Amino acid sequence: MVLEATMIVVDNSESSRNGDYLPSRWEAQSDAVNLIFSAKTGANPESSVGLMSMGGNTPEILTTLTTDMGRILDGLHRTKIKGSSHFATGINVAALALKHRQNKSQKQRIIVFTCSPLSESEKDLIKLSKRMKKAGVSIDIIAFGELGEETTKKLEAFSENCQSAEGSYLAVIQPSSNLLSDSLITTPILGGDGGSGPAGGSGSGGDAGGSGGGNDFEFGVDPSVDPELALALRMSFEEEKARQEREKKAKEAAEGKSELEQIPEGEEKQPLLGEDGQPSGSGSGSKKDEDKDEDKMDTA
Repeated sequence: MVLEATMIVVDNSESSRNGDYLPSRWEAQSDAVNLIFSAKTGANPESSVGLMSMGGNTPEILTTLTTDMGRILDGLHRTKIKGSSHFATGINVAALALKHRQNKSQKQRIIVFTCSPLSESEKDLIKLSKRMKKAGVSIDIIAFGELGEETTKKLEAFSENCQSAEGSYLAVIQPSSNLLSDSLITTPILGGDGGSGPAGGSGSGGDAGGSGGGNDFEFGVDPSVDPELALALRMSFEEEKARQEREKKAKEAAEGKSELEQIPEGEEKQPLLGEDGQPSGSGSGSKKDEDKDEDKMDTA
């Protein structure tokens, strides 16, 4: 599994008070943060997750990179809903926190929740996106709420310019009867199949067709009913598949060592039995020589 350091940026602006996501936008984010933390640390125990907010007067780091779920929950509990969001500044602060991670072998990823209009221009966002890509930071965006066409266009432009080999996704999740975390589990952000590409999340809303629903989930479990079980089944399947591959390779290697080389048989030039009916070979040859020696002695 991928070893990552992930900073989760939550939107705690006044827009997160809205109740179009059950029980509210803020509570929906909190549940989704728990799911993301479990997915990242479950995929690789050495992966770490941090938390920060981008609402209020300025973005604030709530929890530095950690593998302790308790610290993430504490950071969410201390967060206050206030002010407006600072999308670009939040990403810059998150990237700075990732830059100072202790384990430099961890890949860098930022997951941003946004449910507020963006004050930054599209040009500035594209510039920021390219800078993040150059720095090797992958950015996933979870857009929810009634964002409007202009905001959606800005987010799509940002995601398109941030694409890299490590993958950066934009999931636009529309309000529905499903929880935000339930809809999120089917998106590429958590390894689901709910779309691909920069705007792949547009089909990952809970009511956005077949890819958003859980009826077609490959393990027969509806993620809208039990998202944790669905995620656990996916991880278990991948781990079992990797284990079987390792066993197969080990078995093939063992069989290759135990297999004896075929020894080519030469042409049988010497008959198996001699003229006197005795087995031919070195023994019979020696006997004939002895007989010849005795005849010579008698003649002498």
